[in-house]
Amino acid sequence: MKPLHLSHYTATSCIGLGLAQTLEALRSRRSGLAHCDFDTVDLDTHIGVVPGVDEVVMRADLSEYACRNNRLLQFAAAQDDFAAAVAAAAGKYGPDRIGLFLGTSTSGILETELAYRQRDPATGALPASFQYRNSHSTYSAADFARRFFGLAGPAAVVSSACSSSAKVFASARRMIDAGLIDAAVVGGVDSLCLTTLYGFNSLGLTSNLPCRPFAADRNGISIGEGAALALLERVPENLDANEVLLAGIGESSDAYHMSSPHPEGLGAKLAMQQALDSAGLRPEQISYINLHGTATQTNDAAEGRAVASVFGATTPCSSTKGATGHTLGAAGGIEAIICALALRHGFMPGGVNTLQRDPELAINYLLENRDGHLDAVLSNSFGFGGTNCSLVFTRAN
Repeated sequence: MKPLHLSHYTATSCIGLGLAQTLEALRSRRSGLAHCDFDTVDLDTHIGVVPGVDEVVMRADLSEYACRNNRLLQFAAAQDDFAAAVAAAAGKYGPDRIGLFLGTSTSGILETELAYRQRDPATGALPASFQYRNSHSTYSAADFARRFFGLAGPAAVVSSACSSSAKVFASARRMIDAGLIDAAVVGGVDSLCLTTLYGFNSLGLTSNLPCRPFAADRNGISIGEGAALALLERVPENLDANEVLLAGIGESSDAYHMSSPHPEGLGAKLAMQQALDSAGLRPEQISYINLHGTATQTNDAAEGRAVASVFGATTPCSSTKGATGHTLGAAGGIEAIICALALRHGFMPGGVNTLQRDPELAINYLLENRDGHLDAVLSNSFGFGGTNCSLVFTRAN
């Protein structure tokens, strides 16, 4: 595939608002996970809360889109001058030539949960102030962002569980290759809600401790929230060597089980190999892998086997979910930005919270940070139902 330029990008999660805070947290091996005290939730688990989301005031002309998910998205757009970069791109290409593709899983479902507490006691009717279309609807995030940035090009939401905001990179690439747009805003957002916290707990997938990806004693996920945004453009003629390119994309669907991956990670293996092929790279040319690494027994085991099958046991890899928590539909986007930071700063983050690697998984999982020159990195995102996506990012040199 023809590479695309990540000309601007930003990420916001429980470890930081924007790139500088995110990088500092990763370098200092700081986790943003804390014991759950969200809303009325009564569970023995840890979560990753973005500080300040409740205080975000929606832009006046977009107040009808008010919900935690869209406040978080607006919060992220205000970091690293990202909104200004999109405005400049709209001036260059025209607002109708910039697409917008976002990933989310539960969108603004918290708004519906809150509305149900305010039902009319006699009729059961939801309060008149509740607007499903502008909050809970999966498309709400894209509709809000499109208006927030003043764009008029194609817009869509991908909701494929935890691969959602990785797959949007593929959606944008197809649109640009087809000549329908000249640039795209991509990313994802997911916010905390009762549905995911109680839902994952009912599946027996949440940990009572901060999650420990690929650890011998891992016992489940820690749910987080966050948002990531990137501006994708065609590669210009003159580009600094430190700039980051989207060089390869791999997608697959193993459809093995609704909530469990194929035990040998066959779908994951297909996605990784396709990403390498589309980038024109061999496995040994990948300097670092950001693993999906949810810290559940089955997911980490399947991914570990797939990575070992494609890359062997030497390629450095880690999961950053011990720091950010599993941000579900936003995970692919946030971890893509972490990969961009790794490339730009020659930095591989060690897995936070994991003290002893699972000896059954023959991969080079980093327990400590490592500095070094990176030319190409791969990011894995795998979702329920076997929706898999792997992305390859490279330095412009």
